[in-house]
Formats: sequence, structure tokens, C-alpha cells
Amino acid sequence: MLEILSLILRDGDPSWCRSVPNWDRGPWLETLLGLRRARGNPRPRLISSHLPVHLFPTSFFNSKAKV
Repeated sequence: MLEILSLILRDGDPSWCRSVPNWDRGPWLETLLGLRRARGNPRPRLISSHLPVHLFPTSFFNSKAKV
């Protein structure tokens, strides 16, 4: 899924996918390092997570985030 979303984000250009590791393109939200990386990435951002939906912050549901 991360590969597909990365290609969509870059208009089908695979060079970003080949040159940037997964953990930098779509950092894991549930780790402190991943959260810091995600905040540092330019918008729109890709964020990875396996958290159950009930553990997401309430602000997430009031945002324009796409899941």
C-alpha cells in the first residue's frame, strides 16, 4: 500500500520510491521516532500505522486526513 500511495503522491514517478526508504516515506505513527519523522515530512504526508482505530487521537477524526 505504501508503494501505491507513494506513486500517487509523486504522480507515478518511481524515483522517489527507489531513493527514499519506506520508514522515511511513511513513518510509523506509533513510534516516537516515526512521529518525529512524520512531523518533519512536507505535506501531504504518508503515515503508516497498525493501531486500532479506537487508539487514534480524537483530533484525527476532525481533520481532513484520508484513510
